[in-house]
Amino acid sequence: MKIRIFSICVFLCALPLFCFKREHVVSQAEIRKAINEPPELVIFKHAYPDVSFASEFDEEKSDWKILISVDGRSGELYWCDGRLIPLEELDHKEKYWTLLYKYDKEIKDPSTLTEEEVEHIREFSSPENRSEGAGTPPFFYDIVYDCSTRLRIERHIVSYTFLGKRTNCHKRLVEHLERVQKRILAESESDSEVKKFVESLLSADSYSWRQIRDSRNRSFHSIGIAIDVLPRGWGQKNVYWAWRRDIDPKNWMKLPLERRWMPPQKVIEIFEDEGFIWGGKWIIWDNMHFEYHPEIILKNLKWRKN
Repeated sequence: MKIRIFSICVFLCALPLFCFKREHVVSQAEIRKAINEPPELVIFKHAYPDVSFASEFDEEKSDWKILISVDGRSGELYWCDGRLIPLEELDHKEKYWTLLYKYDKEIKDPSTLTEEEVEHIREFSSPENRSEGAGTPPFFYDIVYDCSTRLRIERHIVSYTFLGKRTNCHKRLVEHLERVQKRILAESESDSEVKKFVESLLSADSYSWRQIRDSRNRSFHSIGIAIDVLPRGWGQKNVYWAWRRDIDPKNWMKLPLERRWMPPQKVIEIFEDEGFIWGGKWIIWDNMHFEYHPEIILKNLKWRKN
């Protein structure tokens, strides 16, 4: 009887230790994931709320595998410092930029460029660098937009009228363009500059299967998530860096801001609020161009909508 009681006591004493040990293992796994999971992955989760992101650490590759699922499609990509590339591309990661790059809040004044910066822009924008240099990895967008081939993407392209101009775009873009359009039209009722922008709009072009000029990379127009808004009379000013380079190959980047056509600031802000970046803020500027990249907006503009 004493032996039986002693055994029960030993078991009862050991039980909390056993439970704690088991619970401790689970907690450590959760803590490791919370601490070590790429912090910027949360940006993608917020930017694409209907997309599922599941992460698992690959000990062999010393990197995070991210399983991405949306609309019945899925794919496994490696974080790779924010590149999101497949296993077979890990040994070629230098070919790709990170998806979360710097997007300035303000336009950089070309008059403030140093000679070193000017030379860097010349080198960066050269046809040789653009054709042979790194580019945006397409793999994340291939999963989200089903756009790995022209045949696949065109199953998702729909017709849409933006500010009175007919265009084709990815069906996922429609709801975002609709919000942009609604806000611009509302603003045009009280803002004469925005009203003039709407009335002078010549075209709004989105989907076009093509490469980026001087580049081996696909344009985001090839996904149907970019849109060019071109006004009538834009030829009186400069709207696109490469067209200016054709005229002034050495110093196109020094062109003053007042000689570049730009949408009204309020229009730019509306697009940004709805997840679009504006090409006018790129150092190789494209002032008619907007791309839907909520992940870049969230990273750089600090959750501005909230």
